[in-house]
Amino acid sequence: MLFDVRLPIGLLFLAIGILVAAVGLTGDPKALDAHSAGVNIDLIWGSVMAVFGAVMLLLAELARRRVLKAPADDETP
Repeated sequence: MLFDVRLPIGLLFLAIGILVAAVGLTGDPKALDAHSAGVNIDLIWGSVMAVFGAVMLLLAELARRRVLKAPADDETP
């Protein structure tokens, strides 16, 4: 079985994205207005990172299923 780099990348981005989005959800609204003109950057980028991680995990799973479904090279029909 081959190693697919999309699996650890997906896990990493999903975990960090969830943490950053959680900080954005639980942050102080007064500090948000003072530093970023009312835009919740942590929530936005945490969500983007989590979605990217989920897409990488989906692509890794689809590739794994395709490899398992394909016949081996040394088999003759």
